[in-house]
Amino acid sequence: MPYQVFVRSCRSARMNKVRLLSMDFDGTLIRDWAPPPFPVELVHALNRLREQGASIAVNTGRSIYLVEQGLRYTGFPIWPDFALTTEREVFRWTDSGWEDFGEWNARCLEDHGILYAKTECLLLEIEAYVKHETGARVYREEERVSGIVARTNPEMDEIARFIDERRKAFPELAYQRNSIYLRFCHVAYHKGAALAELQRLIGVSTDETFAAGDNFNDLPMLDRVLARFIACPSNAIEEVKATVRKHGGFVAAQDSGSGVAEALHHFFRHLIRVP
Repeated sequence: MPYQVFVRSCRSARMNKVRLLSMDFDGTLIRDWAPPPFPVELVHALNRLREQGASIAVNTGRSIYLVEQGLRYTGFPIWPDFALTTEREVFRWTDSGWEDFGEWNARCLEDHGILYAKTECLLLEIEAYVKHETGARVYREEERVSGIVARTNPEMDEIARFIDERRKAFPELAYQRNSIYLRFCHVAYHKGAALAELQRLIGVSTDETFAAGDNFNDLPMLDRVLARFIACPSNAIEEVKATVRKHGGFVAAQDSGSGVAEALHHFFRHLIRVP
């Protein structure tokens, strides 16, 4: 190899070093609408990057229990190093299982307890609207209104508009949406905030981070403030594709895990290929 080509290759490798992969699970790593649930090229790419020091984080709306269930049910062969769950919690995998990472989860729980107490009347008003004006259903956690499941995306669009109008008096109340599913939350907690906390805890910079997602609740982490390398699969909603393009990211031609594999090869081909 000519010397100048060698130097450019080494410089490119340093510039495109990745130490943290933050990826949504359903619709991004895994699909349930057609077999197989994930492609072998995705597994190969993730394994190669992990061998070279990258940590893998599933950043999902699932609870920690449902993360494990999803991994086992689909047969996904790579166990993540970290799980960022319910769009706000931070867990790490240890020899004894999943554990809270730092004090983030405790602060998150406390802040949400205060929020739900402060907004109880508003949440009950939203519950009444959903029950009497729509065909959607409200679900509760610990006797509190915590989320909504609509029948269709247009129905959830209408519900979101109603919520947005009513919550103006409570700026701390937000929600995370994934298609027909909506979960209420504190405005300070979302996938992006959880990713930022994980980066702080493990000492990883924005320039060393890759993020990929496909739906509304992924938008907070698909930002160049948090990740230099941003991507989405072809099945991502248009709002996500527009955000990824705005930040100079990669919109894949293939869906779900195949699209993520495509993105990883786009950004880190020099790290993935076998010498």
